[in-house]
Amino acid sequence: MNNPNLLKSIGLNESRVEDFERGPQSLVGDFEVDSSSASAYWTKSQDLLSLLPTKSKRTVDESLAVKELFDQSRVHRENYLRVHAHALYDRLTQNKTQFLRLDELLEHSAELVPGLTPSAEILHQERELIQSQKDGYEIDQGLFLSHVLAHQSSGLHLCHSMLLEHPTTREHRERFMKEGRLDLEGVSLRRQNNATHLVFQNGKYLNAEDDMTLANTEVAADLAILDPNSNIAVMRGSEIEEGKYKGKRTFCSGINLTRLYNGKIPYLWYIERDMGIVNKIYRGLATPEHSANEILGQTKEKLWIAVIDQFAIGGGCQYLLVTDINIAGDNAYLTLPARKEGIIPGVANMRLPRFVGDRIARQAIMMERRIECDTEVGRMICDEVVPSEKIEATLSQTIERITSSGVVSASGNRKAFRVSQEPLDLFRQYMSVYAKEQAYCHFSPALISNLEKNWDARNRKLKA
Repeated sequence: MNNPNLLKSIGLNESRVEDFERGPQSLVGDFEVDSSSASAYWTKSQDLLSLLPTKSKRTVDESLAVKELFDQSRVHRENYLRVHAHALYDRLTQNKTQFLRLDELLEHSAELVPGLTPSAEILHQERELIQSQKDGYEIDQGLFLSHVLAHQSSGLHLCHSMLLEHPTTREHRERFMKEGRLDLEGVSLRRQNNATHLVFQNGKYLNAEDDMTLANTEVAADLAILDPNSNIAVMRGSEIEEGKYKGKRTFCSGINLTRLYNGKIPYLWYIERDMGIVNKIYRGLATPEHSANEILGQTKEKLWIAVIDQFAIGGGCQYLLVTDINIAGDNAYLTLPARKEGIIPGVANMRLPRFVGDRIARQAIMMERRIECDTEVGRMICDEVVPSEKIEATLSQTIERITSSGVVSASGNRKAFRVSQEPLDLFRQYMSVYAKEQAYCHFSPALISNLEKNWDARNRKLKA
């Protein structure tokens, strides 16, 4: 340890401290042996952590001790994962014959190798805290997912798993197919004029995305893709009922910063979003028999149109990088305020340079550059930029133009673009980096200070 006397100096049980300070047993390469010894070491660390006060009540030395315990455990955790992540994934998925979504995979990993990822009990305790008071146990989920994704066959299998129908899609399918409409918390779905319209409906937060809306929005996207009675999917925001934008449609204002600050959005939300709904819009839906691999795989996909009436902020802008046609009002704008939030804007770091070039992408992500839709740069992302009163007509004309000439080639053309720009394996590699880096960002003190400074987060209240 960096300070071998620190743990003893704050009054922790000396025998427990000495036992922990002996360090983990060396890895021998045998899964059972290494898992058992590693689990024992992580349990010792957790036992010491449980003896310390909660974050808000710790002394400076106690805070340093907590950091030291986490740091040392994570060094060994990463060493273990470098050797055994692939074998562990095979155990959890029965040699890749079973498809587990991220939450299931992490739950089973915590049971099979205790201490590798946080237990259900620890996650429950952390969930009750505001973001600044969490200890960041979920970072260990990010380390695990990063190593799984880093291994090609395991990572591609996990990507495949997340491109299958959401577990709750089936329970809504019959109703939507019969009625042509569906209302879920945060999103609605309507079939109209040969298109299925997915509409963000979280108006009290300017159609932001959060833990209450993500699963429902993914279900809606699944149903839009699967709908046999439409050829196109449209993504748009609903009208806002109060405040500055009352009576106006807003597309999506990105992650709900109020719920983020209050600790309601788990780390896994980011990974589920980009490997789930965003990737489904880009690649389509896979089946257990057919992956999304561009060479030998096969997906069910549709052409997507996004309509931006006022703005697309953060995650909203990220959607525009995977949709096929973007229609915007001439007063609309796009932003990716990741620096001001202290997080990584999903897969935008890889996708945005394809649209506007590397320098402008860096300016947008790292220097808060605002992109007006009715500019040369804005038109690199938006295909149609029209006065706001002409948006409806432009959308109808676009749908008519596409469907009148047939959409049979749409999936083939989409796949042809992907195989040269972002094949599934490239996405896997990106997500391996993102899974780890976003985990540390999500629990960084900088995130809290950024939200307080740039969002006035302390004075914003959760809305019923």
